[in-house]
Amino acid sequence: MKWSDINEIAIGLAETRADVDPAKVNFVDLMRWVMELPGFDDDPRHCGEKILEAVQQAWIDEAR
Repeated sequence: MKWSDINEIAIGLAETRADVDPAKVNFVDLMRWVMELPGFDDDPRHCGEKILEAVQQAWIDEAR
């Protein structure tokens, strides 16, 4: 899984962090949690604010 796999990341976060409100997650924690997902294998330098915003929004949508 790479940073560009936004929907797959969102599904993984919804499964592994079901007790978390994705709308209240800060980007530092979000980035760390994405990198901890099973199967995630990408360089943290390839991530930026726009990617984290997209991940957070997809996670919010997935949680609904």
